[in-house]
Amino acid sequence: MRKSIFLFFILLFSAQCAHADVFNDVSRLNPTNVRQIFQPTTVEEIQSEVLEALKLNLNISIAGRRHSQGGQQSCHNCIVLDMLRFNKILSLNIKDRVLRVQSGATWDQIQRYINPFHLSVKVMQTSNIFTVGGSLSANVHGRDARYGHMRNTVRSLRLLLADARIVNVSRDENPDLFRLVIGGLGLFGVILDVDIELTDNDVYEKQSKIMDYKMYPNYFRSSIQTDPDTWLHFAALSIAPGDQFLREMIVTSYRKSQKELKNLALSEETHVLRDRTLLGLSRSYAWGKKLRWQLQKMLAKNSGKEPLTSRNNAMRNPVKFLDYYSSKDTDILQEYFVPIDRFVEFVDGLREIVKKDRINLLHVGIRHVPADNEGYLSYARKDSIALVLYMNQKLSAQGKTEAASWTRRLVDLVLKCDGTYYLVYQLYPTREQLQAAYPSIYELFRQKKIYDPQLRFMNKFYETYALQGERHD
Repeated sequence: MRKSIFLFFILLFSAQCAHADVFNDVSRLNPTNVRQIFQPTTVEEIQSEVLEALKLNLNISIAGRRHSQGGQQSCHNCIVLDMLRFNKILSLNIKDRVLRVQSGATWDQIQRYINPFHLSVKVMQTSNIFTVGGSLSANVHGRDARYGHMRNTVRSLRLLLADARIVNVSRDENPDLFRLVIGGLGLFGVILDVDIELTDNDVYEKQSKIMDYKMYPNYFRSSIQTDPDTWLHFAALSIAPGDQFLREMIVTSYRKSQKELKNLALSEETHVLRDRTLLGLSRSYAWGKKLRWQLQKMLAKNSGKEPLTSRNNAMRNPVKFLDYYSSKDTDILQEYFVPIDRFVEFVDGLREIVKKDRINLLHVGIRHVPADNEGYLSYARKDSIALVLYMNQKLSAQGKTEAASWTRRLVDLVLKCDGTYYLVYQLYPTREQLQAAYPSIYELFRQKKIYDPQLRFMNKFYETYALQGERHD
């Protein structure tokens, strides 16, 4: 009798856990026990899964390449919709330069499709590995100094709601959802397909220079913003210890050229082993940081020898060399947005915090983000400079606690500078800091309950900041 009861409970437990999976993001800081990871390939499969979740009263999270690093793509015992196989390119209107694509398609896939037609993407992240749906959910920006946020390039999209209905979303049709979904972190439904505006695959001439960080705001205003031929622009701050730490900058621009470039084929990433080795040395040694920065400066000074490239190739940033796995530590990203005239103040504060807290800083990328007040969670309400911090932190409980502590100091600093921080990374900031950076956050939470009253679409971001009285790490 006892053996039968024991077997019964074993079978019951096995049945409950039959579909259990462990989901994590690229940071490896958010392992989550989920009920199932489902990879749909058709709209009907997505609808069926949402209806099944309704019947079983389960939550749904939506994932792409898993580069949101704070649990924005999962929650406990949920169904994760892994959208990577939902990736068809549906149509291309060459005359109007509009591409219709399913949300699981990557920018690399899109570039390969449109390059033969001499077309290019207007806005995407610095790397092309991400999905369109993930990029929309984060309302990404990139190297383009003109087009700004991805929202600016979207004509319309189709959205599958919490009750499995499909609606069209644009500035004219369901306009409030347009403002909520783009940048809404997957909380309002499943983005099915999108009409994206494209531009010409122009020929650019690359120009790089080295300058002091205090010169950068005036240089940007006088030489970049006012130059109609400059389209792509970015910079990097020195992470080498010493007098030039977070002071010296490499500034790079791509200007439209009238010169002919015969080879417009897409480039592939090269020197992966070299770049991975140099990054590894800078991850572990101060001299490695100095060596890497000196080599970066040498490459910048020699950039004029082969200056011509296509827009598509200028937007294919190396990424394979970043692959890194260690049982002790991990690389993470954070991003801060400050008004242009507060850039120097923020960098001075950043330098002090990095030194005091001994943050293992591996790269500081600089982008321009034009003002945007269309979305509920606009991160650049003024013309801003984005500082993308690439750092290494320990995987231990102590490492997470330390990272949470210095992250909150960085958020305090950016708030003091009238700026914001990006919401797609670790959930270290407090609820008070979130509200200070995004005054409309609780209105967005209120809108979620209108469009998704049963809170079917769920992730750790919403759980942490909307459902819990106090944050958890």
